[in-house]
Amino acid sequence: MPMTSRLRSAALAVALALPLLVVGCRTATPASSATPIGEVQGRGAMSPLLDREVAVEGIVTLVFRDGRGGVFVQSLVPDADAATADGVFVVPKEGAAAPAPGTRVLVRGRVAELGDGPGLTAVVDADVETQGEAPLPAPVALAAPPADWEALEGMRVTVDVPLVVSGNDALVRFGEVDLAFGGRLFTPTEQVAPGEPAKRRLAENLARRIVLDDARADENPEAIGWLPAPLSDAAPLRAGSTLSGITGVLDERFGGYRLQAEAPVATIVQAPRPAPPAIEGRVHVAGMNLLNLFNGDGTGGGFPTARGARTPEAYTRQLAKHVASITALDPAIIAAQEMENDGFSPESSIQRLVAALDAAQPGARWQAVAPAERPGTDQISVAILYRADRVEAVGAPAVLTGGPFAYGSRPPLAQSFRIDGGVPFTLVSVHLKSKGGCAEADAANRDQGDGQACFNAQRAAAAEALGRWASADPTGSGATAVALVGDFNAYAEEDPMRGLREAGWIDPLAGGDPDKAYSFVFDGQAGRLDHVLVNAPMQARLRGIAKWHSNSDESLAFAYDGPLGRAGEPTPWRASDHDPVLFGLEPPAR
Repeated sequence: MPMTSRLRSAALAVALALPLLVVGCRTATPASSATPIGEVQGRGAMSPLLDREVAVEGIVTLVFRDGRGGVFVQSLVPDADAATADGVFVVPKEGAAAPAPGTRVLVRGRVAELGDGPGLTAVVDADVETQGEAPLPAPVALAAPPADWEALEGMRVTVDVPLVVSGNDALVRFGEVDLAFGGRLFTPTEQVAPGEPAKRRLAENLARRIVLDDARADENPEAIGWLPAPLSDAAPLRAGSTLSGITGVLDERFGGYRLQAEAPVATIVQAPRPAPPAIEGRVHVAGMNLLNLFNGDGTGGGFPTARGARTPEAYTRQLAKHVASITALDPAIIAAQEMENDGFSPESSIQRLVAALDAAQPGARWQAVAPAERPGTDQISVAILYRADRVEAVGAPAVLTGGPFAYGSRPPLAQSFRIDGGVPFTLVSVHLKSKGGCAEADAANRDQGDGQACFNAQRAAAAEALGRWASADPTGSGATAVALVGDFNAYAEEDPMRGLREAGWIDPLAGGDPDKAYSFVFDGQAGRLDHVLVNAPMQARLRGIAKWHSNSDESLAFAYDGPLGRAGEPTPWRASDHDPVLFGLEPPAR
């Protein structure tokens, strides 16, 4: 799974931990020498007056609600140049409270760009004089993304069309959400080839994207100001929801543009939570990432664990959410990833999951596939669980170690099964190297800037070795039908997936509706990291396949360690950060 930290806390400390606002009590003086704000902004990404002392006049339009950061000031009268923004951020000298929106001010200070390189144009270390009150300038109305967001920086903006929630991972922590004009955004390499096509698609995505923020610099706000009502099961604000009637000030921070909301959103149409997929097939197989299911020492101690839950109570909630998800899907076999690699004793994480599933499904006889060889040295491993009351395991479980699976990519696990004593098939649980940890990458594995991130070369080599191994009957069962299931950490058009397809593996979700096939949302863009690939004999047995968007579209508020996930009965929502996949099989005709 990709690394999801934006390092925003560190950026906040640099960009927003600015002096408290001060407003002088002096009588306002004539501003005949004031520089128009448009001249301070200029036509480019950086101010042409950088580091110069200026005086500007305008109206305070928005104040950061936690008293940190500064205020936005917009011109009393816009200039004649539409390419220059008429708003600017102001950071006064240390002192008293901020002027309220609607206050006319005269500001004297130094021009700066906040952030790394071109960023938010600001007047800093400023003296601020009040000059009475004035109505707020009318917001610029947008029915589509502007050709140049920079021309609106610091200005009031209202969006006249519905915007779709394309990502909500920072909603709880920072009170912000990723929005898009014209439908949700997809990771470029999910739909186009790496390299120049991916770069063009990324530019198109960035042009359509805008972040809605809560005009606060602090973390974990008790309430999100732009939400008309708090998050709840009835109003979860899933990705795919639409927001209409947004008014705020255009800000530029953390490498992109955002609207700092000045009031609650007028209308939110909540994306519904989907029912588990209903598919054909005698036997259903699920692929699912368990989000570091670690159980301490298995007897209530050993917390905090190396990954996953930090306390026994958190682990109990995490396990219960996975059980809720699995019982809703009702598979006969599970190919799992991110299971604690702590063996197969009764105290192990996988056996605790088996026991919990048996308890939740009377009559079920869940078993864990236990290979003779430890599945790698990583703290996490892949796993296979199955219901012995529905399918029969045949052959010997097999693990592929060494080569590209010696480090990073978790060794794949293969097990063969049969239905009603019929012809066997083989299931392989897969988890390739993540796109994170780039500082450790050697030259071949560094990010090449083509949209595939780091360690692509290792994933491609692992995929090639995986395909060859899985095709050679690793379980010794004689099975010819094979499915590769799991977290490949590669989107559909990246080298590992294209290589496997070129080798003859079939993607049964290829060419389908992209709104139904994704399994992961990162940086406000959806895509497939989790795949099912089958060979021709297995395709003949396949009767249906679907993703269940129970996780990736959900806010972290509903995770086992989120504020809403800690309350009430356990639900499947946000049991993991990846969506599970379910597919159905039939025995071949004899």
